[in-house]
Amino acid sequence: MKKFLIIPVRWYQRFLSPVFPPSCRYSPTCSNYMIEAIEKHGVKGVFMGLARILRCHPFTKGGEDPVPDFFSLRRHKMKKRV
Repeated sequence: MKKFLIIPVRWYQRFLSPVFPPSCRYSPTCSNYMIEAIEKHGVKGVFMGLARILRCHPFTKGGEDPVPDFFSLRRHKMKKRV
């Protein structure tokens, strides 16, 4: 099931993404985030990826936003190392 959910994202990365200039404000990119979220959380990962895409706009600060180990539609802020 996960492979079928990842295929459209890989298709986007291969054929559509190169046509547009890079614009993702987060690291990892939104498409890579979607793939990682699907691999970790299955179908719920699709919703996490869509929430991430909605957060990725010109008015956001961006930065590091790794896929959390638990399901959440909010941004997972990394803890700062001291």
